[in-house]
Amino acid sequence: MKIGAKELRKKIPTEEERITIKKHPLYIILDNVLDTYNIGAIFRLADAVACEKVILCGQTETPPHTRIKKASINTTEWVTWSYSPTAVGALHELKTQNSKLKTIAIEQGSKSVPYDKADYSFPIAFVVGHETDGVSKEVLEIADQIVEIPMWGVNKSLNVMVSLGIVLYKAMKSKEKV
Repeated sequence: MKIGAKELRKKIPTEEERITIKKHPLYIILDNVLDTYNIGAIFRLADAVACEKVILCGQTETPPHTRIKKASINTTEWVTWSYSPTAVGALHELKTQNSKLKTIAIEQGSKSVPYDKADYSFPIAFVVGHETDGVSKEVLEIADQIVEIPMWGVNKSLNVMVSLGIVLYKAMKSKEKV
């Protein structure tokens, strides 16, 4: 089923419609992402890649929220999501459910590798962080890998949703080759 923004804004899916959507073994974890427009846009990304689940953590706002709904064009109704008090807790729970899960934090730092050199083995969980402070130190310590996107201009970083989008699509292209 493919529906446009106009229909998405109005349609609430039935449970049957939600469960019939084929999902990829892919999780997106928001570690204290504060901007509701980023959160909504991340739901759109999650839908675009048929993500298994979005996990909202810490101070991240949760649906229902008008600005999240607007930015997500109502994909919050189609994408499975949950809330966890911490991203570390969410990762531990996912790893308990699937010991083969690979965790990748999207963050700049001394331990990060270029995003196009990363190993995107599925199942996989991506963690994005606070717009100013980034992914928490605790998550960076337990992540299997940390990836970053090169920056050639004056600004040292990209928007959290843009960074996630770039890395998600690189991971999906890698999955297609397998």
